[in-house]
Amino acid sequence: MNPSGITTLFLDIGGVLLTNGWDTALRKQTAEHFNVDYSELDHRHRVTYDTYEEGKMSLETYLRQIIFFEPRSFTTADVQNYILEQAEPYQDTIDLVQRLKAVYGLKIAVVSNEGREIAEDRIARFHLKDFVDFFIVSAFVHFRKPDLDIYRLALDVAHVQPEQVAYIEDRPLLCEVAAELGIHSVLNRSAAETREILARLGLAL
Repeated sequence: MNPSGITTLFLDIGGVLLTNGWDTALRKQTAEHFNVDYSELDHRHRVTYDTYEEGKMSLETYLRQIIFFEPRSFTTADVQNYILEQAEPYQDTIDLVQRLKAVYGLKIAVVSNEGREIAEDRIARFHLKDFVDFFIVSAFVHFRKPDLDIYRLALDVAHVQPEQVAYIEDRPLLCEVAAELGIHSVLNRSAAETREILARLGLAL
């Protein structure tokens, strides 16, 4: 039994369970791989990406707007497959979460900003449903962190109070935002450090 009263973990995907799905480094890598002007891609990305990440356009439409606004020698499917195949697991963190769930009977929720196609592929590819109970993903719920409503929705779906939640996130600002609601925010720098912080919250292994 957990003496701290924490019953639930909220987890980001990119930067916690897996590598980031479509960050600056991967955009640069993709532009180089396909010989696309990165500055133009990034400008167009910044204009349109929030709409994709909130589930209001498809990945194909998004890619058409940032890359395929002019003829290319490759297809949207080529780019999509390339993006998805770059994902790698942070297995130490996945193992930590699975162990905590087994020992303490925790509910596990993903609270993540990701586009639908990227999220669905990553959930399936890395078998996240094997240990995650529900997914509050920006593309599924149509709002995104740091909007407090995505955390409120996660609390409602999990049917828990903020003080019953430990939230593992790799971005300091998002930790700070969740903490405003009374959620125990854990800034993830490594699985070992996160394990130590969780132990101080009463989730010792």
